[in-house]
Amino acid sequence: MIAVTPGYARIGVWAPALLVAARMLQGLSVGGEYGTGATYLAEIAPCERRGFWASFHYITMIFGQLLALSVLLVLRFVLFDEAQIESWAWRLPFALGAALAIAVFYIRRGIAEAPEFLSKRGASRARPGVSELLKHRRLVLLAFGMSVGTNVAYYSFTTYMQKYLVASVGFPIGQASVICTAGLLVFAAARPAAGWVSDLIGRKPVLFWFGVGGTLLTVPLMTLIERTHDPLAAFALSGALLLILAGGTSIGATMKAEMFPVVVRTLGVGLPFAISQSLFAGSAEYIALSFKTLSHESGFFWYVSGCIGISLITFLYVPETRWSSRMTAADRPGRR
Repeated sequence: MIAVTPGYARIGVWAPALLVAARMLQGLSVGGEYGTGATYLAEIAPCERRGFWASFHYITMIFGQLLALSVLLVLRFVLFDEAQIESWAWRLPFALGAALAIAVFYIRRGIAEAPEFLSKRGASRARPGVSELLKHRRLVLLAFGMSVGTNVAYYSFTTYMQKYLVASVGFPIGQASVICTAGLLVFAAARPAAGWVSDLIGRKPVLFWFGVGGTLLTVPLMTLIERTHDPLAAFALSGALLLILAGGTSIGATMKAEMFPVVVRTLGVGLPFAISQSLFAGSAEYIALSFKTLSHESGFFWYVSGCIGISLITFLYVPETRWSSRMTAADRPGRR
């Protein structure tokens, strides 16, 4: 939809309207993939190492983002000039993404179901769906609140960061891409470590690392990035934000999967995430642009901090699922 939408010169205001609608649909799509992927990994992982193994779920998203950066660099510095990219070549990565989505659809059809799902699917009389999910309204609200901060922070500390380094701080786009790529590699390495820690001391301390750190440090760290012109300093500061974020993204999905019964587990993990992704992460770019247009870009930093604060409050009420989860069959001691 993004790749083929005509420009403003041809269809007027319908062009940005269609692009915004496509971005919202992307949020719902990511939520569906997020829910199925996170649930599947959590169900097939050994209970004593579930946090560690399930943390690799988000790493695939990071590698996807690194691939996107690589495509951008090839388009900009190898294949096309700036005028061609602004005219039509910017559509090519979205067309590539559409083709990859079709390929993944067929690859996924051959994946075997998790044993716990197969064992309980026939035994349960509950019908999976939104009506069944709403019987667990408190868990749905908790899952939604957990997702608000991580979704907005992930967008802000990754996608938005590159634009921020170029448009606000003044780094050349190539240098900004290198800084963000290096930061994503640090982020990828930190996530399994955070998942491993959650297997040792519990899920909630790792979540509080993200909630407290993100709420208190987002504004000062983003402000310091704006004032530096040293690439190494920018990398260190943005990397610090990603290390904080690793606490939320490493085991957030695992914890949600451990909260819900198997019959609505995928929907319980994916739907609140998708709604949060569409409402908050999907609109974050436009909120950031609005603050920048008003010459108060720091207002966006406070917005990100506030969203993380919502998740921090939610973390106070979520159960500690490391020692007592809804994956009862998978949590028997000694399971491998």
